[in-house]
Parts: sequence; C-alpha cells; structure tokens
Amino acid sequence: MHRILDDPRLRAIEAEVGRERIKRAAQDVLGRVRLSETVEFEAIVAAVVEAARELRLGSLRPVVNATGILIHTNLGRAPLGRDVLDSAAEAGGYCNLEFDLAAGERGSRYAALDALLAEVTGAGGLVVNNCAAAVLLVLDTFARGREVVVARGELVEIGGGFRLPEVLERSGARLVEVGTTNRVYLADYERALSPRTGLILRTHPSNYRIEGFVAAPDAAALAQLGKRVGVPVVEDLGSGALVDLAEYGVPHERTVGEALADGLDLVTFSGDKLLGGPQAGIIGGRPQLLARLQNNPLLRALRLDKLSLGALAATLGCYRNATARERIPIYRMLSATLAELRARAHAYAAAVSCAEIVETRGYIGGGALPQASIASLGVAIQTSDPGALCARLRCGEPAIVARIERDRVVLDLRTIAPSQDDRVVARLAQELPSFSDKR
Repeated sequence: MHRILDDPRLRAIEAEVGRERIKRAAQDVLGRVRLSETVEFEAIVAAVVEAARELRLGSLRPVVNATGILIHTNLGRAPLGRDVLDSAAEAGGYCNLEFDLAAGERGSRYAALDALLAEVTGAGGLVVNNCAAAVLLVLDTFARGREVVVARGELVEIGGGFRLPEVLERSGARLVEVGTTNRVYLADYERALSPRTGLILRTHPSNYRIEGFVAAPDAAALAQLGKRVGVPVVEDLGSGALVDLAEYGVPHERTVGEALADGLDLVTFSGDKLLGGPQAGIIGGRPQLLARLQNNPLLRALRLDKLSLGALAATLGCYRNATARERIPIYRMLSATLAELRARAHAYAAAVSCAEIVETRGYIGGGALPQASIASLGVAIQTSDPGALCARLRCGEPAIVARIERDRVVLDLRTIAPSQDDRVVARLAQELPSFSDKR
C-alpha cells in the first residue's frame, strides 16, 4: 500500500482527490486483485490511477468549452473574466461587506450595488442569489395570499422542471390566468383585476417562441393599466441583457433599460447569463418597492455572499463603456471576428494533421435567445467512433467538451479562449494517435 500511495502518478493528483480517497480506491483495487490471478504491480498502480481519475471527475473542475454555446447551463453559464475573479478574491478576505467606512458603523451590503445598478440601468436595485429567488421574493412581498395575473402563454417551465405556477403556489399567491396560449389582450388583464389582485406579472418566454397568429399588449400599456388601478406590474426578463445585442450581429433582446423605460414597477433578471457575471438574481425598479423588498425577512435567506457581490460589482463596472465591456468573456467571444477565428483555425490545422477547418454556428444558450445563432469557425476531426474520442477529451487534462456533428468531432473556436489554444492542441496531439486506425 505504501508503494502504491508513494507512486508519482498518484502523488500528482493527491491534492485534488485527497490521500484518504486514493487509499480507499487502492484498497478496492487490491481487494479485487486478491480474488484473481497474480497481477503485476504496474497493473495495480495503473488501476488505482484510473480509479483516482474517476474520483477527480466527480469534483468541480475547469473545462474547455468547445461546444460553441456561449452561455452553457451545464458548464457554469457565463465565464468570469480575470479582473472579475480578482475582485471576488479581494472580497474573500476582510471587507466592508456591511460596514460604513466613513461613519465607522454598520452599513448595508446592498448600497454599493444599488448605486452601480442605477448607473448602468437607470434604476437602483437589490440582489439575491438567483433569478428564481428574485421572483420568489417579489411574490412573497407583494402577493402572498393575493392574486397574480399572468398571461396563459407565459406560464413557463424552466430548467430542472420548475414551473411558474408551482413557484406561485409555493409563494402563497393565487394564479389568475388570462388570454389563450397565443393571444392575450389588455382587456383580458382588465377583466381579471379585483380587490384581491397583488400584482401583474410578465415573464420571459425562456427556451421557446410562439409565432404566427399571436397578440399581446405592449409593456408600456400594461404598466399604464397597473398605475391606473394601483397594482404593481413586474416583468421577469430572465437573462437580463444590459446592452443591445444587435451590435454583435445577434437578434435584439429586450434590455433591462427598455423594460424600465416602459414604466414597469420592477424587473427581475439573472446575473450569470447575458449580463456575464456570477450567479445572482437582480431586482431593479422603483425605490419604494425595493424598500419593501429589503424589509422582507425572507431576504436574509436569499442574500448574496461576499464573493458573488464582489464579482457582480466588478462585472457591472465593465458596463460603464463599450471598451470596458470587452473584459466580460461572453462579449469578447461575441466580438471575435471570423478573420480572427480563421487564423486560429489554421494554426490548429497546421499543428493537428487530421483537423479540418469547418464553418459552424455558435449559440447564445442559457435560455436567452433560444433560436439565435452567430457565424463561427471550428475544426472537425473525422473518426469512426466520435463518441469515444469525445469521452477521451472530456476525461483528460484539460477536460475538453466538444460536440458531434455529422459523425465528426467538432471543436468550435468561438467558445475556446485563445489562451487555451496551445493546451487544446496538445490534448488533440496526445489523444489522436490512438484513433489513427479509426479515421
């Protein structure tokens, strides 16, 4: 056992997996060996190394996203930039999280972000740990025991099987559906209002679109109705674009600023999708309503930690001008030109003899703009067993997540950072010889 644990290959991954877990893996391997014929020591160590690698795969670890999906839900959504990570690291020590340095007394953890949100969106805001929590806090504050009016075509189900009607029920609110799946009118909302109405809710059509014979009142008209009857109108924007994505050749997505300009009382949106920051739920809107949200005891259970607050503040700071915005990885990916991607693709093809340059389509992902794509370039590798090659790439170092397209393994360069190119090429050079007889 000591010889196994002291093997350099196991020592190399001990910090990630832990000595005790490696020891248990070795005991399992030795237990199987005792029941079989004599096995060489080298084979035993190789089996323990393989078992330890499988343990490492179960831990959170970085991957190279070669799928072409910019906001990949399963790969952690929006990647954070280096300066944003540095800000989070600085906040990880002692910081003025809830301390007013000027006054020398307790302060608010939300004050700095409220000012930043006002600067980049036009309205102050409150942050919680994700967008679902933001919606829950709004419902609990304004509609517990009351009615919430929602268009029938907006009763969405999001990832993981969570459905808006169930969220409403859990919040203590009563759902009032209006309109049909494809058509709803302002008059439908008016007829649904009663003394029991707590709020009117608009929701983002996450991951689907209804097209053709459709109708819906615009947000400004709905906001005017709410003001006339004294009922707050709230919109869940989902992904929360702060800028017009048409600048990057992507179809326009309704922005936070546009929603607020329509006169909506509150908007909720995510921090880790189109905003490009850490996981967070952001609520922006009227100061009086934000104050009521801050006084809800539920806020303590939903509040954001200091690391995420530091990362979110740094991300929002990048929106002060277009140049700074390029420090956010998803906008750096969107702004990459085809000429830049082609130059990188040629470097891949020159280093990996069997790599073929291919035109691809990248996707925004993450529930935002579900049908929107952007022209991209990648490299394709032909093999009779693309699934096996993808598995090998996923399980090595670095872990590379690619896609299979027309029986080829395709690595889309739009979502691979240029700084990762050398390591990806090295992995391909390492793995491809074992597939040479399958091409």
